[in-house]
Amino acid sequence: MAHITLPEFDDMTPKIQDLAKPILKKRGTLNETFRLLALREDIFFATDNMAQTYLLSETGLPFSTKERIALLVSMENSCKMCVNAHKSLAKRLGMSEEQIEQVAGGIDKIECEEGEKLLLKFCLRASQKDSYKILKSDIDAVKNAGYSDTQIFEAVAITSYFLYINTISNVFGLEDEA
Repeated sequence: MAHITLPEFDDMTPKIQDLAKPILKKRGTLNETFRLLALREDIFFATDNMAQTYLLSETGLPFSTKERIALLVSMENSCKMCVNAHKSLAKRLGMSEEQIEQVAGGIDKIECEEGEKLLLKFCLRASQKDSYKILKSDIDAVKNAGYSDTQIFEAVAITSYFLYINTISNVFGLEDEA
């Protein structure tokens, strides 16, 4: 149960209610993340835009890489709710159960190219409190592994998104939504 009172459907703005209706029709309930974000329409739509852009749109990184970043950063932040939600999303985006379990075992267990492992390690490094210590040479190593500036930027943006959403989920005690 969340640590604060979450809005019910009737307490949400009409714009958010319009998005909630099909979810309620399909699932019969709204998850706690949706309800927490519905406290503020501006934050709701800013967060939704980030999730749509970073995770659900075709971009410079494949969905599997984006979901690996999501899972690894969420595991690093002990955000069980986000880990379980992204295991489900990863399946819907085409990752196999075996691929998801590899991520759960850590970067060294993932069967992917070494360049992707380097990018994933870079993202975990970027998620740390002392990310200000990352050097140009660290970025150059990822570029030398075959990633462009825009792909690296995207990977760090996804990492940053998960720092944000993990913090919100953890601070407000959102329940497992798997």
